[in-house]
Amino acid sequence: MVSRRQFLGLSAAALTSPLWAGAVTAPFASAAPETLRFRLVNNSGRPAFAYITGQADGDGSAIFVRADGSVFRPTASSPVPEPLGEDPAVPVDGSTEVLVPRMFGARVYFVTDDKLEFFALQAADGRTAVVHPNFVSDADPNFHRNWTFAEFTLNAEQVYANISYVDFVAAPVGLHLTHAGGTQEVPGLPAGAIDRIADSLRTQGGAWPTCVQEADGTVVRVLNPNHRAGEFAGYLEGYVDEVWQKYSAEPLLVDSQRADIGILEGRVEGDELVFGAERFGKPSTADIWGCNSGPFANNPDTDSEQRKAIVPRLAAAFNRTTLLINNRQPHGEDPATFYRHPITNHYARVVHENLPDGKGYAFAYDDVSANPDEDHSGKVNHGDPELLTVTLGSIR
Repeated sequence: MVSRRQFLGLSAAALTSPLWAGAVTAPFASAAPETLRFRLVNNSGRPAFAYITGQADGDGSAIFVRADGSVFRPTASSPVPEPLGEDPAVPVDGSTEVLVPRMFGARVYFVTDDKLEFFALQAADGRTAVVHPNFVSDADPNFHRNWTFAEFTLNAEQVYANISYVDFVAAPVGLHLTHAGGTQEVPGLPAGAIDRIADSLRTQGGAWPTCVQEADGTVVRVLNPNHRAGEFAGYLEGYVDEVWQKYSAEPLLVDSQRADIGILEGRVEGDELVFGAERFGKPSTADIWGCNSGPFANNPDTDSEQRKAIVPRLAAAFNRTTLLINNRQPHGEDPATFYRHPITNHYARVVHENLPDGKGYAFAYDDVSANPDEDHSGKVNHGDPELLTVTLGSIR
């Protein structure tokens, strides 16, 4: 499984340096190119700018790619955010091509009718970090602007790119990868989907309408409930209690989908779900939405390979609320049964319902599937890429 977390790591929070991880080994025969052509396409019907930013493959330094393909490395001498000192915006009038170097934990941002404001600060290790646009605080100058992004990593093994809704839904983005031997495509959300998603969550009631953000009476983005964790306190706890009750009487089988680990059997013992030496306490709603706290916390340096295999599959089953109907995870999973429990991740449900091919990351482990040929996550990747096209669509 080539996952978003392997390539991109944790989603960056506002006013922090990205926490994305670096390269992983991929099953391709030859090394990916040192640079790759990116075609940026503006089908929004509005004036648009793009920003290509991430961490340099060689030394991990923060970089932006200019319109001419040269690299801009911002510098900062203080932990207080300061202007970049240069405008790295790439105008996108129709379409334009940029030669992008190897970089990881990267994003292609789009914004219409305006520009985005990025800042630089000195991190605790003395390196310069980029302050990304803040979608949570209305004090951020970018908050009311119409912006969105796609994620990618280009390293020696391959290019990997995905459309992420792990933070929010905004203006639609699509991906098209041309590579040796063929193409891959993820169309993303169609025009008008943001309003349909917003209306669905408003109709759902409860805390779900708090995920909808407006500017001047118009929806600009719909947040993943992970960013409204306080509003959803206790939301899934009743479901979790039912899961614990079920697996105190029968085993939960989790297929690691690795030949060296195989199928792991778990049972509830007291307050913990136990798989051999690995023990999991009851997750809270915030643990389930975020997939990286409580029993799902990621500790790559100390977690066993067994735990690393269990966490994604267990977190995915909780988000999709299939644990009461399927004790063989992820085998036996049928996408038609996802999100059918009345208390579920309705954000993920309505996002997938509005995707023409159903593919897009609505939570961090949305790549978990019953078999290697099934993909729910909306990614493109290849070891011999030729051209990656990133298209900004019309929000309405």
